[in-house]
Amino acid sequence: MTAIHLTLADAVVLVGYLLVVLAIGFIAARQIKSADHFFLGGRKFSKWIMIGQSFGTGTHAEMPVSLAGAVYNLGLSGIWFQWKNLFVTPFYWLLAPLFRRFRRTTMSEVFDDRYGPWMGAIYTVFALLFFTINLASMLKGAAKVIDQALGGGLPVDLIVVGMTCVFVLYSFTGGLLATAWTDFIQGFLIIALSFMLIPLGWHYVGGMDGMKATLGAQKFLLAAPEGIGVWTIVVLTINGLVGIVAQPHLIASVGTGRDENACRVGQFYGNLVKRVCTIGWAVVGLMTAAIIARGVFGDTSLKDPEEAFGYACRHLLFPGGIGLLIAALLAANMAGCSAFMIDSGAMITNGIYRKYLSPGASDQRCLLVGRIGGVLVVACAVIYAVFLIKRVLYSFLLTETMATFVGIGVLGGIVWKRANRWGAIASILAAMLTNFSGYALTGRRFDHWDPTIFLCALGVGVVALVVVSLLTPPEDAQRTAGFFHRLQTPSDSDADDLNAGAAPTEAAQRKYAEAGRLLVLVNLLSLRRAAAGVPLLRAYRTDLRGFAIGTALIGLLIFAFVILIRL
Repeated sequence: MTAIHLTLADAVVLVGYLLVVLAIGFIAARQIKSADHFFLGGRKFSKWIMIGQSFGTGTHAEMPVSLAGAVYNLGLSGIWFQWKNLFVTPFYWLLAPLFRRFRRTTMSEVFDDRYGPWMGAIYTVFALLFFTINLASMLKGAAKVIDQALGGGLPVDLIVVGMTCVFVLYSFTGGLLATAWTDFIQGFLIIALSFMLIPLGWHYVGGMDGMKATLGAQKFLLAAPEGIGVWTIVVLTINGLVGIVAQPHLIASVGTGRDENACRVGQFYGNLVKRVCTIGWAVVGLMTAAIIARGVFGDTSLKDPEEAFGYACRHLLFPGGIGLLIAALLAANMAGCSAFMIDSGAMITNGIYRKYLSPGASDQRCLLVGRIGGVLVVACAVIYAVFLIKRVLYSFLLTETMATFVGIGVLGGIVWKRANRWGAIASILAAMLTNFSGYALTGRRFDHWDPTIFLCALGVGVVALVVVSLLTPPEDAQRTAGFFHRLQTPSDSDADDLNAGAAPTEAAQRKYAEAGRLLVLVNLLSLRRAAAGVPLLRAYRTDLRGFAIGTALIGLLIFAFVILIRL
């Protein structure tokens, strides 16, 4: 067995971090007074906390692992496995207020509002599968890095169990409040982790010129036939745009700001920081490939490409750096896992327990059920991580793909009022059947990802939504009117008829338009009519201004990255 490389400085850093997060959990627990506070933090987070929460919930420990492994294997074009949402990021400014205006605790309740009660139950099943597989991927990814960083002296599955015990403890007590605080703290650690390896390994590979000479210029193309081409990039972008609206943790991670601006700022800028960190992970993958190709530390190959990030950490970090690495990984992992545990507990409580088992249950009983339910989902995730995950990257893409197929009904139901439950369920079944049949017929694992098969499945799902919705009766007009009324009404409005099953009055609609607070996505098929005579640029100015700024920032990021790799 390989010796474990952990100095006294590493141990001090690591133990100090664990004590801090446990203290946060117990301090936060003293402020938890209700189930809503446990699941949503009282919807009072500032924009800075929202940035940290969006970054932390969306940045998991498996991401640097899977991305560095993909770049190590394919070259720089592998960055698109994480940058698949790069061109979608400006749309987050448009999407964020939806999760506040839904005015619900979970997405299963949103499905209930839009499509009827039993559709919420169908969504709950998907959400629990999503949380289970995502939690498993996060645990396995972090465990792989920690194992490599420590010299391979500990079984990966033992590390999975150890991490689980820590994050369950503080999440069980402190709820989303503890998670939001640790998200904010871990953001700084992850940013440090993403870039501190680069200067430490730069001289071993001879800088950018040295890496190009060692690996070949082909490895530095952002779109390469041997790696990720333009076709795959386009399909990954479509995957990200449709799938993001259906991910079950979004109400908690995006819709809990103190106002809609905090939600917008949190989701957009939190994810923008993640896109920047992705560059660091990609460069580490390239740098590790060059180190291995040169045999700098005596190794000429890695048995698993996903060991690349941990390998670089073990050989490049200074005393205390391994402790900081493990602390950062634990921070990313436990913040994300904690959020998913709490969200799954909310899903079980509101989607199953309150609705079907005990409608009149007390708030304290629901709080207990939510905590226990979250722990059960985590237990399933540990089993999945230990026995079923082969490649962390494909497990991550599996959950993203499932969310996209469910997202057909979510996004379609927001944009198109004629969409109904039969169309929504047909879209899910048709898309998933097409997707998984494609892999079965080609002899690949169910968690593989192929852009052509994915796009065919998505197209079949969209057609199913439209055709089946048109051939079956529309949804109840009063319920859908109430649903769209809430989406048209800003979440800080004092309107008292949101659940009355009627559209906003003409005067109210014009008032929102004059204030520039109409949402483009909700009114996409009727922009001018919804504006009630107000010029479009004024009626949708909050959406349009933020979207334009976001697009400019993404363009600037791409330009800076291209300049970096051409230096």
